[in-house]
Amino acid sequence: MKSSIRRFLSLLAVALVAYGLVSALRYWRFGKFSSSGQAGEGSHRPEKFTLPENAPLELSDVDLLSRLNDEYAKLTQAVVPSVVSIDTAGVREQLLRDPWGRARMQREMTQGQGSGVIVTEEGHVVTNQHVISGQNQIQVTLHDGKSHPATLIGEDRMLDIAVLKINAPGPFVPLKLGDSSQVKVGQIVFAVGNPFGLSETVTQGIISAKERSISDQQRDLFQTDAAINPGNSGGPLVNLQGEIVGINVAIYSPDKMNPGFQGVGFSIPSNDVRESLKQILEKGRPVHGFLGVRLYPIDERIRQAIGFEPTNGSLVIDVVPDSPAARAGLQSRDVIMEFNSKPVQSPTQLITMVKRTPVGQEVPLKVWRSGEVITLQTNITENLSVEPQPVDLTSAETVEVIRQYGVVVRSFTDMERSRGFNGVVVTEVDPHGLAASGIRENDVILAVNKTKVGSAEEFYQNFVGSITRQNTQLTLVRERNAMVLTLEKAKEK
Repeated sequence: MKSSIRRFLSLLAVALVAYGLVSALRYWRFGKFSSSGQAGEGSHRPEKFTLPENAPLELSDVDLLSRLNDEYAKLTQAVVPSVVSIDTAGVREQLLRDPWGRARMQREMTQGQGSGVIVTEEGHVVTNQHVISGQNQIQVTLHDGKSHPATLIGEDRMLDIAVLKINAPGPFVPLKLGDSSQVKVGQIVFAVGNPFGLSETVTQGIISAKERSISDQQRDLFQTDAAINPGNSGGPLVNLQGEIVGINVAIYSPDKMNPGFQGVGFSIPSNDVRESLKQILEKGRPVHGFLGVRLYPIDERIRQAIGFEPTNGSLVIDVVPDSPAARAGLQSRDVIMEFNSKPVQSPTQLITMVKRTPVGQEVPLKVWRSGEVITLQTNITENLSVEPQPVDLTSAETVEVIRQYGVVVRSFTDMERSRGFNGVVVTEVDPHGLAASGIRENDVILAVNKTKVGSAEEFYQNFVGSITRQNTQLTLVRERNAMVLTLEKAKEK
């Protein structure tokens, strides 16, 4: 016991001596003790420092850059007040099956976000059609932070343009639509929008290329390296005068799950936007050109059958009576090689060029007929076909029709659409359904009777509205190959 006490006292003595030595050392260095064991207020010796008072260069030394900097800021201040943030909400209807195989429609809430630009003093806003597709609630946030509901005036699905009207008193600050035909490769442009919900973002770049195509429907786009990201869709691409030269529509991103800017963005030229805008404001809908032909793609089998050697062109299989094609003298088995002096690569491309041609314009056609190449002249008219009436997707009759064919589709996500994907994806095909012989899982359906579909609801609306009255044509892509499939009219019960 005494030995333990002696060891304890020895250790205590060593600790006290050590503490005394450390304290004495600190007192010698800093002149006072600190109860916390740390140096006191006088422990820090001030460092000598000298901060520079002058910039390396005077502004007069970089006069050009200085003026350019001020002009960039001036341009931004002039453009940003006309750019709006768009928030949408809606109900998406999806076809599901219960454990007994019975079809039913399920509704789920959806939300979206994009950009837009004010183009009239009355408050009309141009944005992308895919930003508001299938959404019934649209909210627009202005530069001053105030939010207002907006009404959809009309949409051009082929061009991916929609026109909204802000439900608030004006006047508003619009931007001018410039002349996109004057745009040059290499010129400076600015993209303005709300990427990832970050409002009023401005990025700078150049026009990298013109007449780019990201699908058969979206052609002749501007390519830019101004940073465009998800949320920029519908925002303007402006020139040095603050004029709109394009509406940002898509980006290229190899990562499908997490798309981001890779230096390649695409914009719809302002001249196309202006034409569609005027038509929607005047008539409530876009006015597309009409030729009046049924076409078939040229493949090796067709070439051998008709003796056609060139690699481009589209085969005419039928001509609508009293149509521009009929009046021009087009005949079945003709091959249209050029439309308005532009080579024809596919039926879809030709139809797109026809639709984008102003009504009343006279257009030359380069046609191959029985081994000879001839030139015909046609006058493009308006397509006056009647739009199908809206269908109640929840009714027992509609659900029964969908059950008969057994096709379940889903819409592309916003991320997928931002990469240029169009149409709807087939997720399930009933092996006993009427469509099983032609449609497969993972097919991408682009159009019903040549009417483009952008969501599952649009597909079912167009498909049911047509198949109950007539044989219906579906345009689809399977493993990168485009094809046309015709389904027979639904059976009456």
